[in-house]
Amino acid sequence: MKKVFKMAIIAVMILCMGLCITTIAPSRSVETAYAAVYQQGSTGSVIKTMQRKLKNWGYYKGAVDGIFGSKTREAVKYFQRKNGLKVDGIVGPKTLSALGISSSGGNSSSSSSNYSDADVALLARLIYGEARGESYVGQVAVGAVVMNRIKSASFPNTMAGVIYQRYAFTAVDDGQINLSPNATARKAAEDAMNGWDPTYGALYYYNPSTATSAWIFTRKTTVTIGRHVFAI
Repeated sequence: MKKVFKMAIIAVMILCMGLCITTIAPSRSVETAYAAVYQQGSTGSVIKTMQRKLKNWGYYKGAVDGIFGSKTREAVKYFQRKNGLKVDGIVGPKTLSALGISSSGGNSSSSSSNYSDADVALLARLIYGEARGESYVGQVAVGAVVMNRIKSASFPNTMAGVIYQRYAFTAVDDGQINLSPNATARKAAEDAMNGWDPTYGALYYYNPSTATSAWIFTRKTTVTIGRHVFAI
């Protein structure tokens, strides 16, 4: 009788362990599914969008086929290196954000096709006036701040409204906004308008060696690119 009782207890314990395994395992797979991490071997629309952007921006020379191969991995590492990201060839949330891509594969901001040629030209003039001595990424970053302001409820919702807001940009105050931009500034404007945001959502930027406002130093820094500190 005691032997039968012991066997019954063991059977119950085995059954409970089985139930625990079946309930825990699915939750782990769900966490992995929502990790939004892409690496060599991944396929799909997000990879295709990534390849297209990297190709347009000069980081990638392979086929836009939606397959994350070795060439795509090297292009991702090149992009990460140039944008101050962890250089591992793995596309996680931070790299996706810098590329202007949502986890669903679409652009995380509006395309430049939603803006007029006058908007592109105006943003290019601002970039040229504010950051022509900066690296290409640094110029795109200045454009990205303008785009982030347009999307923010705290600022005007048009290109001209943001750029010509009183005391917003030094280039407007000192007249450099009226200089003729070069092709690099225009391309930087187009890339910023197409969703490339090296600033991680920054709404402000400043040069710490020339800034005179104590308030700007209280803002949370997102990244430093060249001589500019970007902040939210």
